[in-house]
Amino acid sequence: MPIILALDQGTTSSRSILFNEKGEALGMAQKEFKQHYPQPGWVEHDAHEIWETQFATLAEVLAKARTDLQQVAAIGITNQRETTVVWNKTTGEPIAPAIVWQDRRTAAYCDELRQQGKAPLLQQKTGLILDAYFSATKLKWILDHTPGAREQAATGQLAFGTIDSWLIYKLTGGAVHATDVSNASRTLLFNIHILQWDVELLELFDIPASVLPVVTPSAGVVGECTIFPGARIPIAGVAGDQQAALFGQLCTEEGMVKNTYGTGCFMLMNTGQQAIASKNKLLTTVAWQIDGKTTYALEGSVFIGGAVVQWLRDELKVIHSAPDIEKLAATVKGSEGVYVVPAFAGLGAPYWNAHARGALFGITRGTNHAHIARAALDSIAYQSADLLKAMQADARIPIRELRVDGGATANDLLMQFQADLLDCKVVRPEITETTAMGAAFLAGLGAGIWKDQQELSKQWKSARVFDPQVEASERAILLKGWQRAVNATIAWADDRNS
Repeated sequence: MPIILALDQGTTSSRSILFNEKGEALGMAQKEFKQHYPQPGWVEHDAHEIWETQFATLAEVLAKARTDLQQVAAIGITNQRETTVVWNKTTGEPIAPAIVWQDRRTAAYCDELRQQGKAPLLQQKTGLILDAYFSATKLKWILDHTPGAREQAATGQLAFGTIDSWLIYKLTGGAVHATDVSNASRTLLFNIHILQWDVELLELFDIPASVLPVVTPSAGVVGECTIFPGARIPIAGVAGDQQAALFGQLCTEEGMVKNTYGTGCFMLMNTGQQAIASKNKLLTTVAWQIDGKTTYALEGSVFIGGAVVQWLRDELKVIHSAPDIEKLAATVKGSEGVYVVPAFAGLGAPYWNAHARGALFGITRGTNHAHIARAALDSIAYQSADLLKAMQADARIPIRELRVDGGATANDLLMQFQADLLDCKVVRPEITETTAMGAAFLAGLGAGIWKDQQELSKQWKSARVFDPQVEASERAILLKGWQRAVNATIAWADDRNS
């Protein structure tokens, strides 16, 4: 039975999972790595440490599952998106720390471009909002602020990549510098309509074309892993983590929606072969390209999802471990009018306010730890509800169900509250490792283990369905209170220079 190795390189940890052709997980290994915060608003990773932890989990899962390399038919890669690495093509050495997707150091530069009227051009070509979140401004920052980088780039010595490119480069022993269309579509440099790097945008950001990777389909052999003596394993599937989760949830038909609850929350809707331009500040992105056919998606991003629970644990010391939040939050019937707006890194879709910061509203003398925990948990569902509302308005498709994945979906209290806010079914699948599974599915298709997406559709099974349980009037009160809190947070941010 062929085995697929899925490499799932995330924001805080690297994981490797083995799947068989029935979509069953045979083994998993995970290692966390260090987060670096050199200045307020800056977030960096060590690209070497990312590779070392990824390689360590790869070796560990093969050993734990007693799997011989000859049994591995394909490798699939999925990755934290937008995080930017620049390295020397000859030495393979990164020239600077990787700048993480959460990093806000280029927010002021984005404001300048917005004042110059560049935002509509960027949205029209890339489907993205002009924001520090994406790779182009990070790449420009590294080239501008690393001594000698501009000169090296001009002579073709440097390579830029998102994390998928970095892993492909390392796995192939430096032979392949590539990315897939889903990751390329997150850079602010890729024209999603012609599916090519855009010359006008490269000029705008002053990026030399020589640093860019080759763009490949999401399913198909990109190169071979040659780092193990005597083994050549095809790297046959690549997708950014959220697109991989959409595919892993088998949201392969137009109008299907998934939400991933991780460090942030990411909601994607499959819009088929149509790139729908958002009027509600959502992103239009490439979901995947398979057999020459490109599928697009609408996406909304919440910067701080599960990270609000980590904040309660690490900074406020309200809980000892992340799972404790459900028990604490369940000791009260509701937040009693308390709202947490966790804009620690600005507000994502549909607000896109880089200068917003976290806020707590509605505190009374009777407010205790449990109310704040409940409000923090609720904030994840409120932010996700904002996304779905915007998505329905753009696509004009009513949503019947939301498929969910990610660590926080284990929290029944949160999932029920999400169903209550959305007034639709929230469906949790049997296997919640949908990001890694999406990478495995793409690799399996690329290597010919499954013949088509229809054959794959048998792999997905529901574990639990949460039906909405509140009256429309109660839902309206809850959402109105949330909107007041968000509006107040934005007003505070907008008043910073007055």
